[in-house]
Amino acid sequence: MTATAADSGADMTDIQRYLILGTVTLATLLFAMTTTNSYVVLPQMQGSLSATQDQIAWTVTFNLMATAVMTPMSGWLSNRFGRRAVMLFCVAGFSAASVLSGTATTLESLIAFRVAQGVLGAPIVPVSQAIILSTFPRSRHGFATAIWGLGVVCGPVLGPTLGGFVAEEYTWRWVFFMTTPVCVLSVFLVWVFIHDAHRNLGTRLDWTGFLALSIAIAAFQLVMDRGDRLDWLESPEIIIESCIAAFGLYVFVIHTLTTSHPFLPPRLLLDRNFSLGLCFVLIFGAISFVPMILIPPLLQDLREVPDSIVGIVLASRGIGSIVGNIVVAVIGSRIDPRLGLTIGFSTQALSGLCMAQFDLNVTIWNAMWASAFQGFGMSFLWVPLTVLTFATLNPRQMGEATAVFHLIRNLGSAIFISICVGAFVHYSGVNYAVMSEHISPFNEVFQFPGVVGAWSIEGLGNLSRLGDEVGRQAAMVGYINAFYLFSAVAAAVIPFIYLLKRPVQGD
Repeated sequence: MTATAADSGADMTDIQRYLILGTVTLATLLFAMTTTNSYVVLPQMQGSLSATQDQIAWTVTFNLMATAVMTPMSGWLSNRFGRRAVMLFCVAGFSAASVLSGTATTLESLIAFRVAQGVLGAPIVPVSQAIILSTFPRSRHGFATAIWGLGVVCGPVLGPTLGGFVAEEYTWRWVFFMTTPVCVLSVFLVWVFIHDAHRNLGTRLDWTGFLALSIAIAAFQLVMDRGDRLDWLESPEIIIESCIAAFGLYVFVIHTLTTSHPFLPPRLLLDRNFSLGLCFVLIFGAISFVPMILIPPLLQDLREVPDSIVGIVLASRGIGSIVGNIVVAVIGSRIDPRLGLTIGFSTQALSGLCMAQFDLNVTIWNAMWASAFQGFGMSFLWVPLTVLTFATLNPRQMGEATAVFHLIRNLGSAIFISICVGAFVHYSGVNYAVMSEHISPFNEVFQFPGVVGAWSIEGLGNLSRLGDEVGRQAAMVGYINAFYLFSAVAAAVIPFIYLLKRPVQGD
C-alpha cells in the first residue's frame, strides 16, 4: 500500500470513517454467512440433486478452490479498476451467484454457480481490509480491524443458525435466497459510501503465471475429488487430469523462475519464518472446515436430526470462536505466539479425538460441545500464525506475501476436505463389504434368536432392514476414521512449531 493510500482517510470525519467501516463489515458478514450457511443443507442438496456424498462435497471444494485462485488477484484488480468498482462488482456478482445457486436444478449447474461465488467473492475480504487500513489512521488500525473482524466471526454463527431454520421450514434453496435483502443493502451502501483511495494503472499482472497456476489447481482438485470414485490411475480421466495438473505446475514454476515480475515471487521463500508459516497455514486451512462438512450428514443421515438443530450445532463452533477470540484478546500479547500455535493445534487434535468417539447414539450436546471446542481452538491459531509468518519479512513484501498466504490457506481447505470425504467414502465401502459378509445363512449366529434379537435374514423386508443397519454402522466407521485423520494431521505439526523464530519485541 502506498503512502497515498495510507493517508487517504486523513481528511475524513469520524462519521464518514464509521459509515465506511460499517459498509465493509456488512459486506464481509455477507460473504462469511453465505460461505457457511450452505454447509447445513448439504444432505438436502444431495437428495434433491441425486448426488452422492463425495459429489455434493464438490460444491464446497470447488468454491474454495475458486476463492484460492482469485484471492491473489485482489491487489491487481484494485489498482487497475479502483476499490469502489471492484467492491461494487464483486458484491453484486456474488449476490447474483448466490441467487442462481438457489435456482440450480442439476449438480453441474450448482457447482458452476458456486465456482462463480468463489471467483466473485474472493476479493471482498482483502479489498475490505485494504479500505479499512487506508481510511483509519495507523493508530486506530487495531480498533477498526477488530470491529471489521466481527463480520468474519459472526458470519459462521448467523449463517448456519438461520440457514438451518430456513431449510427446515422451506427447502435448501431458500438458504441461498435468504441473504438477498442483505445483498441489496450491501450493494447500496458500497455505492454510496465507498470511494477510491488510489489507482495505479501501471500495475501489471503476470497472466501466464496466473493461468498456469489456475489450470494446475483446477486439474489437481478434479483428481482429488474424483480419484477415489474412478479408482485413481486406473481411469483415463484421472490420468489426463493428472498430466494437465503436472504440465500447468511445470509451466508455472519455470515461468516464475525466469520472469522478472512473477505472479507469486519465489524470493519470499528465502525467509525461513514465511516458508514455515506457509506449511502451517496449509494445515490451518486443512482443518478449518472439515468438521463443518462431516457433522451435518452424520447427524441428519444417521441420527435423523432436523436441519434447525444441525444449524445450531454448527453455530456452536462460531460461539466457541467468539469465546476464544475474547481469551486471545486478553492474553494474546502476553504469551509467546508459538505457545498460542501449540495450544491451537493441540486443541484441534483433541477435538478430532472427541469427534472420533461419536457413535450412532451421539447426543446433540456432545456434537455441540466438540464443535464449540474446535472453534475455540481455531481462535488461538490465526493471530499467532499471522504474526510469526510475517515477523521477519520486509514491509515492502507484505502485499505479495499476503496473497500467497491466503492462496495456500484456501488450497489446504479444498484439498483436505476432498481427502477426508474420500476417506469416509472409502472406509464406509470397505466396512460395508466386511460386515455384509456375515449376513449369510451360513452364519450360525442366526440360528439363535436370543442372540440376534429382532434381526432376521428371512424375507426381503428383513434383509433390507438389516442391510440398512449395516450401511449405517459402516458409515459411522467411515466418519470415525475421517475424524481420526483430522486429529492426526493437526497433531503432526506440533513438534515443528518451535522451528519458527519468535518476533523480537519492538520490531
